[in-house]
Amino acid sequence: MNLGLNGKKALVTGGVRGVGRGIVLALARAGVDVVTCYRQDSELVASLERELKEIGGNHLVVQADIAEPAQVTILLDKIRETFGSLDLVVNNAGAISHIPYAELPEQEWRRVIDTNLTAPYLIIQGALPLLSEGASVISIGSKSSEVGIPLRAHYTATKAALRGLTRSLAKEFGGRGLRFNVLALGVIETEAMDAMPAEQAAMMRKRYSEKTALGRLGTPDEVAGAVLWLASDLSRYVTGATIHVDGGIS
Repeated sequence: MNLGLNGKKALVTGGVRGVGRGIVLALARAGVDVVTCYRQDSELVASLERELKEIGGNHLVVQADIAEPAQVTILLDKIRETFGSLDLVVNNAGAISHIPYAELPEQEWRRVIDTNLTAPYLIIQGALPLLSEGASVISIGSKSSEVGIPLRAHYTATKAALRGLTRSLAKEFGGRGLRFNVLALGVIETEAMDAMPAEQAAMMRKRYSEKTALGRLGTPDEVAGAVLWLASDLSRYVTGATIHVDGGIS
């Protein structure tokens, strides 16, 4: 199906690995010119650049710590110089850790808050002048913000806050035709799981598959499918929504 995305311009934060990488590649294959960013150098950066070159299009892979206002400004200036405007923003970059709340250091609280919540605030605010009429802004959330998870109070707090931010922005900027939505993800299988010891990875797959209606974990491509829909005119009357891409996990 032709979603009419050819020639559109997108920013996807944290697009070098995992879910973000799946989104970047799916958008590029759909004809979107994509800018993505990463915090630390790795072989994944070079391999993504190679894949994007093979797909074709005008893409940028930029090093930027988007929790830092000055680096967000530099990133958006590069987008302005290269593209002039944006049709899609995907706030995907995120941080997580597993720490008992009674032992949670303030520094770790701030790290997760800055990456998961402050960065989207900075990105969206800075991108507002670049957003075209009818542009779509998608924030990657989590099912965990509804149910709560021990040892992740700081993480779930940020994902719940993204929902409130999204609802408010949808109402504030609806008159401009801008759309804001959240994708609440379940457990998605990425290379991070492959990096675990085999026994631990197998245990996690079994545990979460059994909690999921579809009986399996999700894939980055399946998240990317929801992003493609929200980026297209097929969803032009959808805003302020939290859409679950979680396989029916409970």
